[in-house]
Amino acid sequence: MRRGFTLFELLLVTVVIGLLVASVMKFSSIGRENAYDAQCKSNLRSLAHACVSHAMSKGEFPWGMRTVDGYTSYGWDFVKRDGSSAWEPGELWGGLNIKSVVSCPKCRAENDNWDGCGYTGYNYNCAYVGKVEGDPGARKKPLRWSRVTQAARLLLFGDAGYAGGMNKFMRAPVSDPLFDSSSSGLREAGTQAFRHRGHANLAFADGHVESCGQPYKLSGAKGFVHERTKTAFVDKDNALYGSEAIE
Repeated sequence: MRRGFTLFELLLVTVVIGLLVASVMKFSSIGRENAYDAQCKSNLRSLAHACVSHAMSKGEFPWGMRTVDGYTSYGWDFVKRDGSSAWEPGELWGGLNIKSVVSCPKCRAENDNWDGCGYTGYNYNCAYVGKVEGDPGARKKPLRWSRVTQAARLLLFGDAGYAGGMNKFMRAPVSDPLFDSSSSGLREAGTQAFRHRGHANLAFADGHVESCGQPYKLSGAKGFVHERTKTAFVDKDNALYGSEAIE
């Protein structure tokens, strides 16, 4: 005579199936995160290569944002012509269509901090490299390529984020009267998002990309500037942003 399963056996089977499902979901999640991380780093490499190519051919790095006749907005990532509601590829790209490259696959912000253009997912070093027209600081133009002495130590782009959503202008933690003497509030709005398993991806002027897992506050202390959004600076001072890589 055939015997049915006991309650204990049914519970055991249920537990085993649950463990198997949990394992599959865990490895699936890890695989998905790895794919996001790889795509993000690929995007950042493309950004860095385009930026350096621009600097080598033009003699200086792209503007972060400036005024150009015939344009409502003219930025490194996107531009908008007068009378138009459409955003087009910006100064960095020379008119090429690059929307997928400037979108981090893990970027979930709904707000940007410039003119309603939407978020890109990445920000550009406008403290030492690019220049936002009108920002406080003695320099009036973007950095010249000939002034770079340590390309591997000069941060160009990174995963962007701040308390209010998304930003496209990277700032450094310490005010610099020559390069960028923006207020502390503006600098805290130009931080990096540690969204890849607790790390922020960064691209440098020699083309390499690395991940930073140590967040810093404006004071140089370890920790997040904005705890809720997990955003912070990636150095306690301005070393990686350009203070030690520019003559």
